[in-house]
Amino acid sequence: MLTSFTTFILRIAILLPSIFSGLLIYDIIETSLFRGIDMIETIYFGTYTRRLSQGIYQADFDTETGQLSNLKLFVAEPSPTYLAFDQKNHLYSVGSKDSQGGIAAYQTDGTLLNHVVEEGAPHCYVAVDEKRGLVYGANYHKGQVLVYKRKEDGSLVLTDMDQHSGHGPHANQTSPHVHYTDLTPDQYLVTCDLGTDEVTTYDVSAEGKLSKIATYNCQAGAGARHLVFHHHYKIAYLICELNSTIEVLIYDGVGEFERMQTISTLPQDYDGFNGTAAIRLSKDGKYLYASNRGHDSIAVYTILADGSLELLEFVPTSGKTPRDFDLTPDQEFLIAVHQDSDNATVFKRNPETGRLAELSNDFHVPEAVCISFAD
Repeated sequence: MLTSFTTFILRIAILLPSIFSGLLIYDIIETSLFRGIDMIETIYFGTYTRRLSQGIYQADFDTETGQLSNLKLFVAEPSPTYLAFDQKNHLYSVGSKDSQGGIAAYQTDGTLLNHVVEEGAPHCYVAVDEKRGLVYGANYHKGQVLVYKRKEDGSLVLTDMDQHSGHGPHANQTSPHVHYTDLTPDQYLVTCDLGTDEVTTYDVSAEGKLSKIATYNCQAGAGARHLVFHHHYKIAYLICELNSTIEVLIYDGVGEFERMQTISTLPQDYDGFNGTAAIRLSKDGKYLYASNRGHDSIAVYTILADGSLELLEFVPTSGKTPRDFDLTPDQEFLIAVHQDSDNATVFKRNPETGRLAELSNDFHVPEAVCISFAD
């Protein structure tokens, strides 16, 4: 006959599997819920709409596995080739309406706020100035810098425009081509003109009026495209499209730049066509990344103690024409999008060494030329 103690032990033994099973199920549910909340970022893609695309797309990005999923059309817009969010999550995009070009403003849910357009081609770059409540646009085809005031509801109204003039020695420089309009660390507006080889800086009033204060000339025929400023050093990195170089510039403030170094984005033995595109800096200021269209690669550089660059590696992007890429907010991944092969490539990034390792290249995004995170 079993003692009461023995009976108690037997009952516990019988119940233990159920208890552990219940705990395991709870743990799985809890983990799934937290992953669903914390591990999924929304990513947005600007595109051309010449072949397959219908506008701006969004997808989910799993920050634990590096997997992209659930691509869907966010909003229909003709060739929204560049995107920018403000702190209230209004979305500003290159935009068109009734065969006129300019800029578009949207709510977070994709509701259109307004278009500001005029005759001619749309812009190629947009940026937000939170301090002044302004939005800037660069118009490549017309060679213009444009300023918009952001209204209370997030819609835009044009406040000023500066028309560039001139040309350069390259066949693609018959007229001005403004390709970038964004802020310096000391809150001036700086522009890159691919057609005139000029980096022009403006003072901007609270009302959105421009006053030109300085101009830097990059190497003739280089084709100034985009600019990124170092977070700690008084250094800026200018990527030049037409000669596939990066100019390392000392930035003295108030629009004054001085060239310190010029470095190629290509291997020495490469002699095919190439045009550079995007340039990004890691948050810790230790590594710089640049994309090549033609060589179809990411050039990775180590940033030395004086701010100059040393080549670390070239990484194939496994696609055709990597027009844009960006590091994820946690700096753990780099995602590149391809204009002509309609795919996004995800790389795992080593934050310590800066090196990239490809994870996937088969996520379909039609005609993608811009990638953006809302935060």
